[in-house]
Formats: sequence, C-alpha cells, structure tokens
Amino acid sequence: MGRYVARRLLQMIPVFIGSTLLIFCMMYALPGDPVRAMMGDQAYDPTVVASIKKELGLDQPLLQQYANYMAGLFQGDFGTQIASQRPIADVIADAFPVTIRLTLFAFTFVTLVGIGLGVVAGLRPDTLQDRGLLTLTLFLVSMPSFVLGFLLQYQFAFKWQVTTPTVTDSTDFSQLALPAIVLASLSLAYVARLTRTSIAENLRSDYMRTAVAKGLPRRRVIGVHLMRNSLIPVVTFLGIEIGSLMTGAIVTEGIFNVRGIGLEIYEALTRREGATVVGIASLMVLIYLAASLIVDLLYAVLDPRIRYA
Repeated sequence: MGRYVARRLLQMIPVFIGSTLLIFCMMYALPGDPVRAMMGDQAYDPTVVASIKKELGLDQPLLQQYANYMAGLFQGDFGTQIASQRPIADVIADAFPVTIRLTLFAFTFVTLVGIGLGVVAGLRPDTLQDRGLLTLTLFLVSMPSFVLGFLLQYQFAFKWQVTTPTVTDSTDFSQLALPAIVLASLSLAYVARLTRTSIAENLRSDYMRTAVAKGLPRRRVIGVHLMRNSLIPVVTFLGIEIGSLMTGAIVTEGIFNVRGIGLEIYEALTRREGATVVGIASLMVLIYLAASLIVDLLYAVLDPRIRYA
C-alpha cells in the first residue's frame, strides 16, 4: 500500500504541471491587457503601463512567466492581484473556508439523501417509490442550476420568508442551507440514480442469493454484502464530485452572494485578473488529485478483493 501511494504521488506531479500549464496558457492567451484594463477609461501613459508590466513580470515570454509562477507556488506564493496588489494567498485564505463550508454542506446532503433515496428505490424496483425517484431525478437533471436557484430563492426567501435571499453570514449554516441544496441538486440526482441502479443490479447476483440461502439476517445481507459492493461506483462518483461541487459553486455563490472562491473567480475574470484565476485553479487541481487518491484507497476498504502492491 505504501509503495502504491508513493507511486500515485509521483504520478500527480506531471498531471499537476500539465493542468496548471494549460490553465495558465488559456488565461494569458485571452485578448486584452490586464494592466490597461486596471486603469479603466482614464488616460494613461504607455511608459507607466510598460513599467507596471515589467514590475509584475508580464513583459516576459509566457513559458518564463509560468516557470516563475511555479517557482513561487512551491514556496507558497500564489502571486499578487494586479489591481489591488493584494497577495492571492490572502484572497484564497478569506474565500476558501466559505466555499469549503458550502461544499461540505452540499456534499453531506448529496451523500445522505442521494444514497438513501437510491437504496430505497433499488430495494423496491418498479414500485411507486422507484418511479417517483426516477421522476424527481429527471426533473433535477433537466433543471439548470441557476433556474433552480432563482426559483427556490423566490419561493423560500421572498414569498415564504423562511430564510434570507442572500448570505450575510457565511458561518451561519441556516443561511447556507438553501445555496447548498441548489448546489447539490444535480449531484443528488446522479448519486440517487447510480445507487439505485447498482443496488438493483447486485440484488440479482449470485453472492446475494447465497447469503440469503445461508439464512443470514436481512440487515446483514443488505448492510454488509449488498451495500459494500454497490457503493464502489458511488464512491468513485462522490470522490470526483467534491471538486465539481467547488467549481460549480461559481453560479450558486453568484445567486446568493456567497463570498467564496466561485465569486472571486467570476470577479477576477471580469477584471482579467489571470493571476487570481490561475492561483485558485491550481488549488482546485490539487483537491481533485487528492480526492482521486482517497477514492482509490477506499476501494480496498469497500472490496477486500482489491489489493494494491
């Protein structure tokens, strides 16, 4: 197991470098001048613009800029915002905990409700519960998140007034409940359908018939034999979905005015703050890679037949 983890960590290095290089090139290949955009419509001196570019290293070739960025990144320096001259690490430190709370809230909701609904429907295929779940998940999959967000915001905040329309205190989980449900809606549909399909398929397998024939209690048959094997594809999806929930928070945070990394990315894109976008994206890549490793290690816990050399 130790050698497998070490090998996976080494494999992450080229993946991280390639991902960040692609994001870096995409951001700095966009048309426009970030220094000029910082000055707005006011008159500017070209020599001043050139001086600022030289100070920020924007006058260097693209690959040299990327090399400088990576050198600083390995020292914990994510760069500096052009407009405010604020370290991007400070921006991430302020916004990242907010998105983490929102993501964990949504992830917990997806895991508990999605798996619960999938198990109920999978154990009773072709029943009213099963058809009801398929109808609900079809509705959630076909509904864009921004439409669902505005609908729930209007219904619960403006019409029923059971919550605030925007999040004023990100440490208050009651205010994060509605954004978390909107953020989790699409993932909830996929997890519920995946769990339902996996449960229904494994119910017909030989090892389930053997467990029932041996006279094992129903709770043990379902909780140990059925669930452990059925959750393998669900765990795979949930591991990847952690990063997807964080990136998907851009729309949700904009609707409910949550000051997280999603809103920071949106505002940075409007200002052409490429350094901010690249810094936050680099952190997201690390989260994706870490989640992928954890999921692979969980396989051995769920299925004893899986062993890593």
